[in-house]
Amino acid sequence: MYTIYLVEDEVSLNQLICSYLRREGWNVVSFKDGEEAKRAITQEPHLWILDIMLPGIDGYQLIREIRKANESIPVIFISARDSDLDRINGLELGSDDYLAKPFQTRELIIRVSKLLERIYGKALHTQSAAPIAQDEYPPYTIDRQARIVRESSGKEVELTSKEFDLLHYFVSHAGLVVQREHILNEVWGRDYFGSDRVVDDLIWRLRKKMPELRLETLYGLGYRLVKR
Repeated sequence: MYTIYLVEDEVSLNQLICSYLRREGWNVVSFKDGEEAKRAITQEPHLWILDIMLPGIDGYQLIREIRKANESIPVIFISARDSDLDRINGLELGSDDYLAKPFQTRELIIRVSKLLERIYGKALHTQSAAPIAQDEYPPYTIDRQARIVRESSGKEVELTSKEFDLLHYFVSHAGLVVQREHILNEVWGRDYFGSDRVVDDLIWRLRKKMPELRLETLYGLGYRLVKR
């Protein structure tokens, strides 16, 4: 099983990326600043994911220290700064990939998977169990493959495609605070240029159709689906 070290100071994004990485069956250790991450360099994980803009020691300084300890550990940079400049600087310092913010978390997972396989081959590839086709959020059963939601009585909850996508996103991140922009990126795609108020409207419709869904609004922070 692969071990991945993530360095990202934005708490909500850190939590979001960690949840996606762990769903793939990988061990994940996260850090929220460069100083903390620097102390863990000698532990040598299989992969580092580094934000460039960090308080104290930034991503550029970290990769220099990582390369001193081990030149072969793969590194992926993520950054909200000028993508062309950061990509060039990152490559010069020895990064293996670069992803500009905002990005879809699934794209990061695909890049991580391909990089791990390319560096280590298939021998260490996670042997995670086959994905479960259904999610349970009592009194609802969510069939991801058929894209159907049923109440415990067997009655089907009629959802639009976007409503189902939003529901699946919240259930996959139950217990985590998610911001509007993350929801937009994951449900509508980062090419969406409309108002972010579509999120509020869709959540209102979802709450109306699924009143037992414990979906909280955390003003100034985002939303959180309470775990069952």
